[in-house]
Amino acid sequence: MCRIGAVKSLTPIPPSRALRLMLPQQEGHDNSGFAMVMQDLDGAFAHSKDKPLLSMACTPRGEQLVNAYMEERGFAPVAQWTPDVDRRPGLNIAAMPRYVFRNYDYPEVYRYRTREEREDLLLDTRLALRALLAGRDGAADEGYVYSFWPDVLTLKEIGDPADIAAYFRLWEDNGRLTARNIVTQCRQNTNYAIVRYAAHPFFLQGYTLCANGENTLFSRNRDFQKSLHRGYAGFESDSQCLLYTLHYVLRELRWPLPYYKHVITPLPLADMRERPDGEALICLRESLAHLEINGPNALIALLPDGRMLTCCDAKKLRPLVVGRNGGMAAVASEVCGLNAVLPERDAGTDIYPGGRDMVVIDNELEVRQWRQ
Repeated sequence: MCRIGAVKSLTPIPPSRALRLMLPQQEGHDNSGFAMVMQDLDGAFAHSKDKPLLSMACTPRGEQLVNAYMEERGFAPVAQWTPDVDRRPGLNIAAMPRYVFRNYDYPEVYRYRTREEREDLLLDTRLALRALLAGRDGAADEGYVYSFWPDVLTLKEIGDPADIAAYFRLWEDNGRLTARNIVTQCRQNTNYAIVRYAAHPFFLQGYTLCANGENTLFSRNRDFQKSLHRGYAGFESDSQCLLYTLHYVLRELRWPLPYYKHVITPLPLADMRERPDGEALICLRESLAHLEINGPNALIALLPDGRMLTCCDAKKLRPLVVGRNGGMAAVASEVCGLNAVLPERDAGTDIYPGGRDMVVIDNELEVRQWRQ
């Protein structure tokens, strides 16, 4: 079992807040890795929020390959944050030689294209860079490309979370690396091979998701999703299916947000028939039955518009709690995480989502609980 967490703030916050949320939950994860997605960036990226940001860990040759590819296709670098890493001996981290967090301007021909065309370009570029770095045998020989999207930064690393934070100096709140939304997990993907791509959170075209649990319908999800969208690739973790379903329901099908929950944990047929939208729910279940999940699961997701959501499997077999104060909201597997980052909140207003609940936090930190 692992632990998940997220922080949403009205003002930019450093990664140390997310780390303080996660470390008290240490008994629930195995200290095998740390990963985070930061959205709505400030600090070093405050003036480049509309420029796609490449997040990559690589070898020197990998960086050369990427630089040549981007230059050939007309992407011009405009800004970069280079972490001042702490290389002292004794830190438990399987560090890569290079870390690239770089903003690019769009190729000239795309600057006046539609938003959808630019977003497709960014997806196709990320997939191409991933293949470029993978090498002939499919292994990531030269590096890993985690995201390429405006106003989003992704970091994934293997090792002890506290040591990873020390290596990247994430404990130092110097204002260079801050964001209003941070989703994180402190565990590598130990159910399968240790691959950086398998570490939560996962990202696709503005959608971020991390999960705590097992998806026993992984094979059925994966085989169906492979035919739905070119971006549904990798499948290094069973939890990636939850992200791809979120993307498919909201972006591709353009269904309202509550129907994501209806797809992954549909109501019993008798309950559907009693609802005003019962016919739609039945059609949805029949057409997307292969996207249903099973097994213990809790998830946190971040949407392109900044809203944060969380929900569980229908039997509520994984822990989850939501809390807030006047300027910050947080989601965690355990309440000790909330106590660490929101010690002065009114704990009596904390929400423990049930198996049929979805909790959504908007950009004003209004928390809404919706039930199937």
